[in-house]
Amino acid sequence: MNIGIIGAGAIGRFLMEKLNGERKCPSFTITAVFDNRTKSKERLQELAHQYGLTVYDDLNLFLQSDVDIVVECANVQVAKEYALQVVEKKDVLLISVGALVEQAFYEQLSLIAKSSGKKVYLPSGAIGGLDVIKSAKALGGLNAVTLVTRKPPASLSIELADEKTILFEGSAAEAIGKYPQNANVAITLSLAGIGVHDTKVKIIADPNVERNVHTIYAEGEFGTVEVTVENEPSPMNPKTSYLTALSILSSLKSIEQQVVIG
Repeated sequence: MNIGIIGAGAIGRFLMEKLNGERKCPSFTITAVFDNRTKSKERLQELAHQYGLTVYDDLNLFLQSDVDIVVECANVQVAKEYALQVVEKKDVLLISVGALVEQAFYEQLSLIAKSSGKKVYLPSGAIGGLDVIKSAKALGGLNAVTLVTRKPPASLSIELADEKTILFEGSAAEAIGKYPQNANVAITLSLAGIGVHDTKVKIIADPNVERNVHTIYAEGEFGTVEVTVENEPSPMNPKTSYLTALSILSSLKSIEQQVVIG
């Protein structure tokens, strides 16, 4: 399966290294990268030479290439700008799930995907427990979902004293507007569960933690659940959890499997 990626930041480079460099998943190869930013040209040419890629600055030419699926690993703004065009021609795996916080955009993306016969894949990212949330929601018996995220101040690009500070408390819809780089997990959780307006989010800067910690609390007719994941930061970017990058590989593998768990 040939993969095209949009964005060559920490996650994009991770995928290049694991798929093309180390051949961790032999049936997947990144063959194309799209990035039309002038400041990225020199770096992209280096990556193209290192990993055997073709670089495109024209989206149409990128989509006309031999890629089977496009992985967006840039940011919410880029996802909003290109996802609709991409899904007209290719399956797409969205990392910046926060782009789907707007119901109109979500519905438009779903409509185009249905019309074109393409698929939109949303990886679980830096959290666990989505299988429980989806099961609890199946018959409408999921009543409340809260996500509490604690991160080292450095990963939030802020400086604090020696005590933890609540930076945000509100709905998932509000969280993505104020902390777009840190709330994609909240939107993924919301889409699996009770929606962006009813899912509660708390973001805490905590100097006492060294990892990114996400805890899901949910209750409903099924009972209650509490799931905590402590993520090591990505070695390439402390703002990104390492598990986020790994979840992309897991999602790609599940696409080609005949038996899918969860």
